[in-house]
Amino acid sequence: MKSIIMAGGFGTRLRPLTNNLPKPMVPMANRPMMEHIIGLLKSHGIKDLTALLYFQPEMISGHLGDGSAFGVKLDYITLTVDLGTAGAVGSAMRKMGGGGTTLIISGDVLTDIDLQKAVSFHRERKAAATIVLTRVENPLPFGIVITDEEGRIIRFLEKPSWGEVFSDTINTGIYILEQKVLDYIPADREFDFSKDLFPLMLDKKEPLYGYIAEGYWKDVGSLEEYRAANMDILQGSVHVEVPGERIDGRRLWVGKGSRIDFTAKLEGSIIIGENCRIGAEARISNSIIGPGSIVEEGAVILDSVIWDSTKVAHGASLHENVVARGSEILDQAHLAEGVIVSDHCRIGRNSTIKANVKVWPYKVVEDDATLASSLIWGEKWSRNIFSTYGVTGLANIELSPEFAAKLGAAYGASLKKGAAVSTSRDAHKTSRMINRAIMTGILSTGVNVHDYGVTPMPVVRFLARSGTEAGGVHTRRSPFDPQLVDLKFFDGKGLDLHPGYEKTIEKLFFKEDFLRAPMEETGEMSFPVHGFESYQNGFLSMIDSETISRAGFRFVVDYSYGSSSRIFPYILGKLNCEVIALNANLDGSKTTKSPEEFQRAMDQLSSIVRSLDADMGFYLDAGGEKVFLFDETGEALDGDTALNIVTLLVLKFNKEAGRKGHIAVPVTASRAIDRMAETYGFGVRRTKTTPRGQMEAAASEGALFVGEQSGGFIFPDFQPNFDGMYAIAKLLEMLSKHGTRLHRLMREIPPSIIIKDRVSCSFESKGMVMRRLAEDSRDLDTVLLDGIKIKFGEDWLVAYPSQDMPYFNLVAEASTEEAARSLVNKYAEKIKGWQRS
Repeated sequence: MKSIIMAGGFGTRLRPLTNNLPKPMVPMANRPMMEHIIGLLKSHGIKDLTALLYFQPEMISGHLGDGSAFGVKLDYITLTVDLGTAGAVGSAMRKMGGGGTTLIISGDVLTDIDLQKAVSFHRERKAAATIVLTRVENPLPFGIVITDEEGRIIRFLEKPSWGEVFSDTINTGIYILEQKVLDYIPADREFDFSKDLFPLMLDKKEPLYGYIAEGYWKDVGSLEEYRAANMDILQGSVHVEVPGERIDGRRLWVGKGSRIDFTAKLEGSIIIGENCRIGAEARISNSIIGPGSIVEEGAVILDSVIWDSTKVAHGASLHENVVARGSEILDQAHLAEGVIVSDHCRIGRNSTIKANVKVWPYKVVEDDATLASSLIWGEKWSRNIFSTYGVTGLANIELSPEFAAKLGAAYGASLKKGAAVSTSRDAHKTSRMINRAIMTGILSTGVNVHDYGVTPMPVVRFLARSGTEAGGVHTRRSPFDPQLVDLKFFDGKGLDLHPGYEKTIEKLFFKEDFLRAPMEETGEMSFPVHGFESYQNGFLSMIDSETISRAGFRFVVDYSYGSSSRIFPYILGKLNCEVIALNANLDGSKTTKSPEEFQRAMDQLSSIVRSLDADMGFYLDAGGEKVFLFDETGEALDGDTALNIVTLLVLKFNKEAGRKGHIAVPVTASRAIDRMAETYGFGVRRTKTTPRGQMEAAASEGALFVGEQSGGFIFPDFQPNFDGMYAIAKLLEMLSKHGTRLHRLMREIPPSIIIKDRVSCSFESKGMVMRRLAEDSRDLDTVLLDGIKIKFGEDWLVAYPSQDMPYFNLVAEASTEEAARSLVNKYAEKIKGWQRS
């Protein structure tokens, strides 16, 4: 049996450790990661190996040679073009020839999975391809694979959101392939395993299986995980060959030629490489010391990884650090938690390196200096910058000007030089500061900036669609927490960025060495003056102003101190409506509301609608994207009722106009919508609960309307984005066409009861709970779209994990409150029980 080792990775996420080193050569317990993989293959009798190289190939081939020193035969294939993972392997398999079974494994993971058991499973099932799977607590960063009871793969999900985590079973990147798979791999173009080959084989109904392996597996995908993986080796969590002689049965390994002073304190698990010197009174605990390193008198090293030829001088202290090859940590220097020192650096005497700072190669920190990170970024930011609401952080602490400038530069580096993007913000002074910082970062990469200043988000999204801008970023104070700032990024269609593009920006951000433009090529900043006018003209061209004017509506609008008050009054003036405006002045300090403040604002608006005998009321959120509805009685419509009523109006309006197409609503929306759509002859598509999922549905061909239950309505004819202002005008148009009012429409909505609840669930347990839900409902009628929807005749329940909070959402619909509550209670108990077991 042969094996191909994928060893072409750049190791971007491990920078600065991998600036001058390919990732497979990064030491793990004093041996390159790839050596551990070779040892694993050999231990399972697989000795005919081929390494696929791409980045710095000579460093790998120069160290490993022909493999004879490790008891294997090792050949190399160096790629000159990027063919993707499957394309590269296919090319290698054709060159190797000989037929038979081939095992594919990455050269930069840490694992002790039993490969022979996986091969036996593959052969027993007569599979064309087998993916080795494992279970993890947090499956979000990985590709999820769902199998049936026999192990046959039935579905793939690449880089899922929490709502798509239908299992905690992930793809390890270890594959067992027969020659037949070459029939599906093109010879001359980029082709990926997860995105191309396996979905194609699934579609062709080829025998594609998943083997769920026991044992340790870690994708060493970040600096934090790198140190943690080394600690796992020390603690015996993973079985690898540790170099050196084990001393007196302790978890202490010492290499040849090393000298340790008898007064040195060695605590916990420790690996000391060859030819090291450990001085008097030095203290080392749960750490790895690379070959040829010196630890002088009184130095303290705790929970750290020290590479070869490193010096830790007298009285220096290291805690949870990584120090790379050839660096010097001089007398009394202090490295705080999370510090990474790359190769050949000099950290001066009595200097202090603050927590989480990364020192790049060949840098010198002078004596007595304090090096503080420009990025004050907590642990939760170590893997992902983007979250459900874009980029969110504590104002001026996590989301500081320095961070914003760096993120702006990463965003700019993802675009072509000379492209243009928009920036905009709300009225808060901190938003202005952060917006300016983002602009400087973008400009530094040679990308131009159109700054619209204080502008509602629907306006800048609309303007992006003109084709002159590649996208944009909007800065706002969080509507939910007064201490947070949100950065909302969108693409050239005004849609929230695709998760894959967010990953691209994150990769550039963490890479930290993106190119800056020369002085004469930095971007230019401009302040377009006709943006509002373009939006207003486009808006009014899509609305039947005359019909609305004839209706003579009288209504109340609460602008909630947001930027919509800069543009919407002009539009309403063209519609000849009597408008009572509330909170129509800009005040950035009042745009964030607690739940209690929001409820008071809603109660106040309800009272005013009643007392003025108005036709209706509207509460616009501060960003102008969402709108909450009040009927002619002053009653605030709950989210499901509002969605049902607006959907009914849309169906009536488009039926009368003779239009064809479909509407789209979240998987959690009422079945009443399906019944109404059937009555009027329209189709219904279900979407994810995320804004991006709903915007994508709006951008699809034939979409007439997309709505959700928290005040978000999209009319794609105008733009495929949430726009509360346009939703108000369209609602007025539809009501005037049919001569009706909101409250009267309620009697046309099919009756039903929806119950919502949430169940506490730690992030670590979410994947497991999703898997148990999928297994528990395997024989039931289910929909796997966002979370899991389980149908019981006409009744249903949806269970989906919160994207950013430790709980599951439960939504159930039935004909009676008792039946809906029973469904919610039943599955709440199941989720609690699975977490206890």
